Amino acid sequence: MNINEALNLLNLSGKVTKDEITKAYKKMAIKYHPDRNPAGAEVMKAINTAYEFLKSLNSDTIEHTDSQNAYDFSIELSSVIEAVQQMLGVTLEICGNWIWLSGNTKEYKDALKELGFKWAPKKKMWYYRPEEHRSRKHSRTWDMDEIREKFGSVIKTSQQKQLKA
Repeated sequence: MNINEALNLLNLSGKVTKDEITKAYKKMAIKYHPDRNPAGAEVMKAINTAYEFLKSLNSDTIEHTDSQNAYDFSIELSSVIEAVQQMLGVTLEICGNWIWLSGNTKEYKDALKELGFKWAPKKKMWYYRPEEHRSRKHSRTWDMDEIREKFGSVIKTSQQKQLKA
């Protein structure tokens, strides 16, 4: 995670202080609390990571280096996770700011494309990423274990609900 990604998750841009970061974090914690938002638990994991990253920097002020392209990625992340959680048999994995899907995804192919997911044929998984991660130049391919090691991983499986008699 870099500074711009972390600030986008907290919906901050420009030059910000540690106090402003804390205020934004508290605001996001209320907005994405799991009791208030169905996708809140997964979004809060990403927000917590961004907050810890920004707090660990040894600077009183932190500046978004690309303020023109700043956006609230937490809203985008929340809506995508909420839609995926409705898909039965799909395993959702968050690695950094990317969402990876595996499991029973074939029947949801068209819906995933509509949400903005792309197919990674070598990994045989679907992925969703922030626009700033788009790249035309690939120096090498990473396997999922390397991605998990570098960016961390949170896995959630949607289970089929059973009716009780």
